[in-house]
Amino acid sequence: MITKPTVDKIMEATDIVEVVGEFVQLKKRGANYVGLSPFVNEKTPSFTVSPAKGIFKDFSSGKGGSAVTFLMELEKFSYPEALKWLAKKYGIEVEETVDPTENLAEQNRRESLMIVSGYAAKFFHESLLDTDEGKSIGLSYFKERGFNNETIKKFELGYSPDQWEAFTGSALKQGYQEEFLVDSGLSVKRDNGNLYDRYRGRVMFPIHNFTGRVIAFGGRTLKTDKNVPKYVNSPESEIYHKSNVLYGLYFAKKAIRDEDNCYLVEGYADVLSVHQAGIENVVASSGTALTVEQVRLIGRLTKNITILYDGDPAGIKASLRGLDIILEEGLNVKVVLFPDGHDPDSYVQKFGTNAFKKHVDDNKKDFILFKTSILLKDAGNDPIRRAEIIRDVVESIAKIPDSIKASVFIRECSNILQIDERALMTELNKMRQAKARKESEKYKTPPPSELLDEPHFFDIPDTQGQPEKKLDSPQEKEIVRLLLLYGNKMIDWDGIANTYIGPFMVAELSDVEFEDPVCKKFMELYRQEVENGVLPEDHHFIHHEDKAIVDLVVTLIATKYTLSDNWYEMHKILITDEQANMKATILGAIFHLKKHMVGKILENLRQELQNTVSEADQDILLTQYIHMKKVEKTISDYLGSVILK
Repeated sequence: MITKPTVDKIMEATDIVEVVGEFVQLKKRGANYVGLSPFVNEKTPSFTVSPAKGIFKDFSSGKGGSAVTFLMELEKFSYPEALKWLAKKYGIEVEETVDPTENLAEQNRRESLMIVSGYAAKFFHESLLDTDEGKSIGLSYFKERGFNNETIKKFELGYSPDQWEAFTGSALKQGYQEEFLVDSGLSVKRDNGNLYDRYRGRVMFPIHNFTGRVIAFGGRTLKTDKNVPKYVNSPESEIYHKSNVLYGLYFAKKAIRDEDNCYLVEGYADVLSVHQAGIENVVASSGTALTVEQVRLIGRLTKNITILYDGDPAGIKASLRGLDIILEEGLNVKVVLFPDGHDPDSYVQKFGTNAFKKHVDDNKKDFILFKTSILLKDAGNDPIRRAEIIRDVVESIAKIPDSIKASVFIRECSNILQIDERALMTELNKMRQAKARKESEKYKTPPPSELLDEPHFFDIPDTQGQPEKKLDSPQEKEIVRLLLLYGNKMIDWDGIANTYIGPFMVAELSDVEFEDPVCKKFMELYRQEVENGVLPEDHHFIHHEDKAIVDLVVTLIATKYTLSDNWYEMHKILITDEQANMKATILGAIFHLKKHMVGKILENLRQELQNTVSEADQDILLTQYIHMKKVEKTISDYLGSVILK
């Protein structure tokens, strides 16, 4: 367990804008920062970061909290993992108290896989630099490819010895469990139960996740034997899903944000060479077809992607259709083609950084126009092929969500394809209408006559085993909100003084038991702090270990909109300020909650009276009912409301 002084140091050092900014492209808006949600796919920013409060709030998904909560939600960290990530970022030494019943290296399965992958990266890197075999084979290869020591160290490049059990034997000797060696894909189990190394005699490319931890590997053979696969990659695991990972993104994310552009290449070597040349905003899909998840990873950081192709025409044509997903996600796509015989790796190695940048600037084309020109070369004068190409191009344009941008491409393509612009627009509208019809079919409700034919239409739904309906407790949440905002304010009201609002509210509500479990836990925590002589502020709960508490607190104190001073200064629109009469605000909230509780008691008494046969019991219940009606009237008189029943 991480000690409280360490947690306090981490919280004090953490800049939530800086932390969230590593994962989301943020823009300043007033006192806050906004960006697109990293949790759901959206076109209009609803994600807000408040540096003053030290919180984020995603109004699309409902998620919110501190920098710790953000890491837990986005990267699926545990609470200690998130704290350790922040500690590493800000150079804070982590002090922990050890529970003898707890094995910290195996807190959970996912963390165990992370730990063994980290050990493997260290083993392969040291094998490359410190062993004769690694130096003569692996290091020589990397040097021949033009990679310098800084690049080798930064990307943790390595070498796996050409032995059956070099890594596995070392890992087992260090105490790593067979289960995690196999599940991470680092070791393979024989039929007799023994393990052997998956990567043997290969140079190793560690694959890092968004936060920089090693989650997988790519291993390249240096042998010329055609029966040996050139690359062996990690299998899917609990920590590695290749469709969600881009090679080099951890090292490129800052540059992508700064340059507002991402270079997308094919392989590991392309990333390493281009990055080494000082062009750091480069990532690779590592030979796999580009996925929606990968595009969205880039979309968090920039809306501009530049794809760098080598000169292989067959490879280019094969990947064109798959790139429509970039258009669907609303990103701007440009394409650069390198001369025959060159890929980004070889070009930048041969001609240098300046020539590489100039080639990219001089040759980049919008994806739609690039696709059109590539396909037209194939079609020649064949009218049927030209018609197919026209349809193919319009299909790509139909993917673009921005109708103005789509119209511009229609105009450009009509000139290249030598076809009337209206004909292309008609085809585009047909495709969009067909797509809209297809989408509507998913949510189409059957006519009433069809529903009536269903034998179960009037059946009583079976709710057994379903989760209970979430309690709606606005009065309880209002109490929590006021404690967060004003609990540490001194009372200076008529007849009440020399105390704080927090302890006053706690004392006034000592006879009230909260129904909402999260509000109830909040009140218990708040009461404990007050009894210990502490007036807890919102940060105490924003950084709490219990995610439900954090969600409640952030939801109550986060605001999506901020009113401009112009509301009054220019339009003379006066917005009621709850702080103008704090006595009415605080007592009003307390009595509204009590009235709500009394109402529930009265409803229960009414039901008991209806179901009770005994006259003696009815008399007791009636007496209680009359007493509670008097209590209700007293509260209502204070609140200035009229009871209608």
